[in-house]
Amino acid sequence: MFIYYGIAALVILVDQLTKWLVATNMEIGERIPLIEPYLGLLSHRNRGAAWGMLEGQMWLFAIVTIVVVGGIVYYFQKEGKNEPLFAWSLMLLLGGAIGNFIDRMIRGEVVDFVSVLIPVMNYDFPIFNVADAALTAGVVLVILHMILEEKKNKKDKVA
Repeated sequence: MFIYYGIAALVILVDQLTKWLVATNMEIGERIPLIEPYLGLLSHRNRGAAWGMLEGQMWLFAIVTIVVVGGIVYYFQKEGKNEPLFAWSLMLLLGGAIGNFIDRMIRGEVVDFVSVLIPVMNYDFPIFNVADAALTAGVVLVILHMILEEKKNKKDKVA
């Protein structure tokens, strides 16, 4: 069980380390190309939620994050411990939520730095960070878990 919490801790550690490296070594707006023009590091700050929504509503983010973290821990203890895919998804969500929460509470803003250009559409994807990536992966895994559980339940009903 504690190994799963280790996943969340690792996400938080990598998230905070990368944000610290960006915040201390790059000027806001500075871009370091990695795979030009598709991938780069771009030092950016976000005072809101996804894509800057609800900027300046720190009290709301604090309440929502505390409720979400409580829900994640509850579902992990109740359902996730014995379901590896669900456990992974919950721990990625937990690590991502806490990683961005730390930024909001300590810095008053979230450090974002991964800049991606999607070539087929020539779409400049919103800048994100490790916590955001963990949150996205966690949601995808939750959806996958739900699909697999639904298939399993249908199979069990037939048998």
